[in-house]
Amino acid sequence: MPNIPPPFSAPYAPDDAELAAQLLPASHLSPPQEARIDRTATRLIEAIRKRDDRLGGVEDMLREFALSTKEGLALMVLAEALLRVPDARTADQFIEDKLGEGDFIHHETKSTAFLVNASAWALGLSARVIQPGETPDGTIGRLVKRLGAPAVRTATRQAMRLMGNHFVLGETIEQALERAQPRSGQKPRYSFDMLGEGARTAADAKRYFDAYASAIETIGKAAGTHSLPDRPGISVKLSALHPRFEAISRARVMAELVPLLLDLAQRAKAHDLNFTVDAEEADRLELSLDVIAATLADPSLKGWDGFGLAIQAYQKRAGAVIDYVDALARAHDRKLMVRLVKGAYWDTEIKRAQERGLDGYPVFTRKAMTDLNYVACATKLLALRPRIFPQFATHNALTVATVLELAASGGGFEFQRLHGMGEALYEQLAKDQPDIAYRTYAPVGSHRDLLAYLVRRLLENGANSSFVAQAADYRVPVTALLQRPADAIVRPQAAAHSRIPLPGDLFAPERRNSRGVEFGARLALEQLLADVKAEAVDLKPIADATPDQTNAALAVAVAGFAAWSRTPAGTRAAALEQAAHLLESRSARFIALLQAEGGKTLDDALSELREAADFCRYYAAQGRKLFGADTAMPGPTGESNALAMRGRGVFVAISPWNFPLAIFLGQVTAALMAGNSVVAKPAEQTPRIAREAVALLHEAGIPRSALHLVTGDGKIGAMLTAYPGIAGVVFTGSTEVARLINRTLAAKDGPIVPLIAETGGINAMIADATALPEQVADDVVTSAFRSAGQRCSALRLLFVQEDVADRMIEMIAGAARELKIGDPSDVATHVGPVIDLEAKQRLDAHIARMKREARLHFAGDAPEGCFVAPHIFELRDAGQLTEEVFGPILHVVRYRAETLARVLQAIERTGYGLTLGIHSRIDDTIEAIIDRAQIGNVYVNRNMIGAVVGVQPFGGNGLSGTGPKAGGPHYLARFAAEQTVTINTAAAGGNAALLAGEE
Repeated sequence: MPNIPPPFSAPYAPDDAELAAQLLPASHLSPPQEARIDRTATRLIEAIRKRDDRLGGVEDMLREFALSTKEGLALMVLAEALLRVPDARTADQFIEDKLGEGDFIHHETKSTAFLVNASAWALGLSARVIQPGETPDGTIGRLVKRLGAPAVRTATRQAMRLMGNHFVLGETIEQALERAQPRSGQKPRYSFDMLGEGARTAADAKRYFDAYASAIETIGKAAGTHSLPDRPGISVKLSALHPRFEAISRARVMAELVPLLLDLAQRAKAHDLNFTVDAEEADRLELSLDVIAATLADPSLKGWDGFGLAIQAYQKRAGAVIDYVDALARAHDRKLMVRLVKGAYWDTEIKRAQERGLDGYPVFTRKAMTDLNYVACATKLLALRPRIFPQFATHNALTVATVLELAASGGGFEFQRLHGMGEALYEQLAKDQPDIAYRTYAPVGSHRDLLAYLVRRLLENGANSSFVAQAADYRVPVTALLQRPADAIVRPQAAAHSRIPLPGDLFAPERRNSRGVEFGARLALEQLLADVKAEAVDLKPIADATPDQTNAALAVAVAGFAAWSRTPAGTRAAALEQAAHLLESRSARFIALLQAEGGKTLDDALSELREAADFCRYYAAQGRKLFGADTAMPGPTGESNALAMRGRGVFVAISPWNFPLAIFLGQVTAALMAGNSVVAKPAEQTPRIAREAVALLHEAGIPRSALHLVTGDGKIGAMLTAYPGIAGVVFTGSTEVARLINRTLAAKDGPIVPLIAETGGINAMIADATALPEQVADDVVTSAFRSAGQRCSALRLLFVQEDVADRMIEMIAGAARELKIGDPSDVATHVGPVIDLEAKQRLDAHIARMKREARLHFAGDAPEGCFVAPHIFELRDAGQLTEEVFGPILHVVRYRAETLARVLQAIERTGYGLTLGIHSRIDDTIEAIIDRAQIGNVYVNRNMIGAVVGVQPFGGNGLSGTGPKAGGPHYLARFAAEQTVTINTAAAGGNAALLAGEE
């Protein structure tokens, strides 16, 4: 039996300084070696700068339209979306919008390259014809518009295709192979990459598998008689082969994806091809390696040296991955190929780590650290020859020169470049060292699929800090390009980017970000699951409060108000910060409660716990500013004017069952921070979570006299709001109950007290023809079906432009079909139960009605119990949806591009205004919708749930609530009374301060 290594494990986001302390000492080479590197790199850089390519390449485009310019950014967006827009009207609007953002009319080309000049000419011509205001929404009758629109569409699309043709080897594998044939001399090595986004549906995955299988056969037949490594290859993306390629679906992925990958690998082996598994995002690394290890273990692959994978040097775990791959190769007595890349998703990795509240970043935050790690990984790979065949993918002349020096002699490796890039560098290298092999990594696919890939490459290589951009810029001296990564870092303490805070410090110095858990880190996930499982949750019924108990709680709260309101704001804030600390230290306990009582999936439970902690810290920080020192007001000399804020009295807080911890604590902590005493009534379905939350607040330092819990149904809530002595009500729930509370408060004699209400909404999303279908599918499925659709912000009504509706609806339905519905304590569950049988019956009745009145696109299968499966219905008219449907049911309406105004009218007619989603690449369209929409939270090109405290203050207008927004800077003030104190400081006989002043 081979000695199979255990599953890959390494710290997910280790400290940059610690890694730098390991990498820096090992990076120094001898002076003669450094001198040889300088000579080689200089020769390659000079070749790049001397090259006069009449056609032009990516470098020429980057030099002409740098991403630091408006033209460059406009071109990038135009390239990403234009070729997938089917209708002329939307294309015209999109072209005008983007060409209007840059000065293409007056753009003077610096390059002699045909590609650049042709593109610039076409874009300039288009910009001249389409002037602002001349879209169909403007002066449509003008002759130039009637003549110009088709010409503009053609010219701009041709410019995009011209770019595309240079960056893609062929739209089909046959075309690519034809272009790959050598025109003269030595046959080049190619690795073909079948373009496309990750699979969202089973049909997507099947299509990608078939494309890979067909390409392997076609490449194999044309591969010739050379032996590996001098044979063509193919790159395979695991996320293209499975619609739920994610850590929480590991069991399903291993059962379904491993056989597919093995099938493709066996086909590649039959033709002795290079078969590379592409790199994915950091949270998929462990899962990817599990799939690779399981596939590699199959004895049918024995005797083949072509299996390989890509490793990203910007990932801090790259070195550990190399060690693991080497251990696999030893265990199975195989030779493996390893493509070393720097990485293409850096900005995404940074954002994800910040959003998830991780302890650190899985990638380096400084480019110099990535370059340093690349060299360290290259050194390690070269030492593992011949068991490992290294493939160094780089366009950086210094990196190439360094690898050549490290490799010394003996071959056993190759370089790789992207098709359309690095041509001058590698042509020079081939002249100087003809025995050094390099492979061209060539994308294959339609222009529609190409452009998302192209934008990634432009972002990756067009940034001001990239070697490709700097090498093309004659103003950058060669000596600057020869600076070693170690010389840029200097010391370990400078390894991290000074302007990129750690995820936990994202909101510093005001407050800490809430702490999350990375589900893609096996050890962290297993520890969390074990901790949650160890919690014993008692679900014995909790008795409702009696009327006497309710009145007693109110009376004690009234009595306790004075002492709490006089407690210094800093002391109140410290108690809330301690509550946040306790919440995070007992995260397993509250997650277990949220799952058992609230039916939350692990992801939802963790997110809610983090939101609750964020509320505590945010209101503490806001409260220190608002309720600390009085605010001095301007005024005449001899007088002081100060504005102070203080508590109102007793606040009644009535919270819902759908966020039984976060909204409950958000209401309570805001009222407490403002100096009020609080009587809190949670939803009757979730009293246990509230009971433990109140106990935690008491432990954190909130006096028992200031905070009281009263459990019960709506009758208890009515008693609380009718009590004469309350100073305000904060409520989250249905519009109907909010109206009842409002009437109750209005009917009472005595002070007019505030009602802060956040209710629901018939929340809509608009997706036009420029939107990326895969992104729309992701965001719709998340917005409509996560939390079983039981969020105030959840998507209920999707408007899709009819030109792209069929494809988008099909993709959304296919993605919904892949969701797992069931036990929320199962980590693989995406959709848990609805809250109770009454909710299920209400939703089932709506589904039955929709099946009669609307077109059914998708109906999922729900297990027994309080489960409602996702459903998708297409309505004839938005007016068919007359009320909020609080569950996993999506309603879709098609619209024509010219009827967007009617779509906005339909949204307005609902009377609600909580959340709105917009998916479009046309800025003018986005701005017009936002300008008109009386909607509390508008989300553009992303999902429309999960508002983050202090980042996306949450709350609606109209029937959706009163405001101010929870988690926003104006919220606490609504819980407070204001007092202005004016003192005549001259009353004692004169203004001494003024009289004593010097001129």
